[in-house]
Amino acid sequence: MRSRVIQPPVIKLPAWRRRVLLIVVMAGFAALLGRSIYLQSMHKGFLQKEGDARYSRSMKLPAHRGMITDRFGEPLAISTPVESIWASPPDVQATPQQISKMATLLKMKPAELNKKLANNPREFVYIKRRIPPELAKQVMQIGVPGVFMQREYRRYYPAGEVMAHLVGFTGIDENGQEGFELRYQDWLSGKSGSRRVIKDRQGHIVEDLEAVKVPQDGHDLVLSIDRKIQYLAYRELAHAVEQFKAKAGAAIVLDARTGEVLAMANLPTYNPNNPVNMAGRSRNRAIVDTFEPGSTLKPFTAAAALESGHFTPDTHIQTAPGILRIGPATIHDAHPQGMLTVAQVIQKSSNVGSAKMALTLEPQYLWGIYNHMGFGSPTHIGFPGEASGRLRNYKNWRPIEQATMSFGHGISLTLLQLARAYTVFANDGELKPVSLLKLKEAPVGQQVFSAKTALAVRDMLELVVQPGGTAPRAQIAGYRVAGKTGTAHKLGPGGYLADKYVSSFVGLAPASNPRLIIAVMVDEPSSGQYYGGTVAAPVFSAIMAGALRMLAVPQDAPNDNIVIPPEDAPEIKEVV
Repeated sequence: MRSRVIQPPVIKLPAWRRRVLLIVVMAGFAALLGRSIYLQSMHKGFLQKEGDARYSRSMKLPAHRGMITDRFGEPLAISTPVESIWASPPDVQATPQQISKMATLLKMKPAELNKKLANNPREFVYIKRRIPPELAKQVMQIGVPGVFMQREYRRYYPAGEVMAHLVGFTGIDENGQEGFELRYQDWLSGKSGSRRVIKDRQGHIVEDLEAVKVPQDGHDLVLSIDRKIQYLAYRELAHAVEQFKAKAGAAIVLDARTGEVLAMANLPTYNPNNPVNMAGRSRNRAIVDTFEPGSTLKPFTAAAALESGHFTPDTHIQTAPGILRIGPATIHDAHPQGMLTVAQVIQKSSNVGSAKMALTLEPQYLWGIYNHMGFGSPTHIGFPGEASGRLRNYKNWRPIEQATMSFGHGISLTLLQLARAYTVFANDGELKPVSLLKLKEAPVGQQVFSAKTALAVRDMLELVVQPGGTAPRAQIAGYRVAGKTGTAHKLGPGGYLADKYVSSFVGLAPASNPRLIIAVMVDEPSSGQYYGGTVAAPVFSAIMAGALRMLAVPQDAPNDNIVIPPEDAPEIKEVV
């Protein structure tokens, strides 16, 4: 019997259902195609970034920060190579033993290290920055995946606190924070480079994706400072601040011919290699702080009087009985004198004599002299935060203000402005610009006084350091010295303070052919002695004597030229 083959039933879909199914399938393909086009064109950047983040890294190639040196190339700020340890937390795979060992090497607590690495979605986290390369190698030898090291540089300051106020310091990223590190940030820092690479999970570079962008190292900066003279100035200033229990102090050494600053010391100071506890210590007082200069301003009043043609060095001025009343105010001399010549007014530091000279001059003329000296204007030395001081307009002067300004009250200056002003007496009446950067040649200054006037005042300033003057302690064996003392009451909220002073001295040597100008300011000496001739003049003498010998400046006087006043000789005092 033959078997019968049963055919399966044929199911035929309605035509409309076939069309719907075809349309759905085609729509699905169209959607996939559209999405693909969208992702490959409109959203390509985002996807590429996300993809790169899985395997590629951009490695920063730090630029080497330029060195800061003194005028002879001695380093004042240099960058030394260090390493920083960083991690990509999502890639870190470490055992507790590895964490413990790493924490021990880096002097961290394991809990602190775990906190940086655990449950952190960031792909870059610093673990420890600026550590010695040898230590970084030991950390990397632990072999924790996702932990890397990065070359950086750390700033080092060989001169430490001696140069802190000038050089300044940098932050952890080598960005300038103070001083010339801040002022010349762009010049010193250079530009970092980079290269993009593929790394495996152990941090090994598999392939370079992009060519190296070469870092551009920073430029070196050469200061006008002579490091040996700087050490000398700092040492002598520190001794005076300690001896007289002063609040602060500053000293400046200028090259009289070029206006270059060879030294600028400040106290109190700080260590730029470890800049902590810096409250009140970071200010460069010689440039950013102003004070009333007191009697150190009298030589400019005398020069203005000589230049007017109404006075000569031998013109007599009656200063008796040692007081001068102007309206309700009274000007006093610390030691009443009688008839004095203009030269003796400077030698004895007579307030009355100086005031009488000033009151014979037109306010506009006297203001013009002070203005030409740079008083009330910044020196444009290029230091951050430089103060301009205060010189009021002559139209607002009253007679008492004109009188007191002649001996340094009612006017405020920085120590740098004062030191610069004395260049007129060293350069035949020419005021020199000042510079903290080494110069290739001496700059041309501005003629303020005639050479005859400048020389006449310089002769007067020589009398100040001789017996009978206010500063015999400023004398130097083998050199003629010219200078002027200042002892000024400090100005407080309610007026001048009776028991707080600023002691100062500005001088130049050798007086026959000035090579250096030194200005010294000691703020609030509290040991019982406060006269400029007692507190500041010896600092000047010690710095000047050492600096002249360092520079091999020829002597212009015999070695026994110092004339010590007799023991019973009265001290020539001054207070304004």
